Amino acid sequence: MKTLLIVFHTHRSKTAEMADAVARGARRALVEAGAEDELRVIVKRCHEAGAQDLLESDALILGTPENFGYMSGMMKDFLERVFYPCEGRVEGRPYATFVAAGQDGRGAMTSIERVVAGLRLRKAHAGVVGLGELTPDVRANCEDLGAIFAAGLALGAL
Repeated sequence: MKTLLIVFHTHRSKTAEMADAVARGARRALVEAGAEDELRVIVKRCHEAGAQDLLESDALILGTPENFGYMSGMMKDFLERVFYPCEGRVEGRPYATFVAAGQDGRGAMTSIERVVAGLRLRKAHAGVVGLGELTPDVRANCEDLGAIFAAGLALGAL
């Protein structure tokens, strides 16, 4: 069985709602494909997740609020904690990012990309930025992100 790991941090509810939408989309895609037994969807907050979670996953989706044009401190903490234990052991695994943004989200996306480049993860989706209020379109984009990853993993195409 494959594993999709969704790791996120939130100060308020917006990033958590985005994480819920990603997981909901992933689980919906599995049900629609009749592949519920082929993929586990695990959702953890940054402080709950560690290197073993990443090592046991087949794909990773990271979610963060945009703080001062950067990823959250807790996301940075998670990435720092997993970097050396996972370095050289997760190369090529697909990842994507979602950002609850107050500015434009680019700084948060870029800061995460710099770190995961060292892990040699493979960016498999451009990611989702929710700028300002969480709209139905952003929720739908998050669900699509989860569905794409779940279907891709279940079919062996991701």
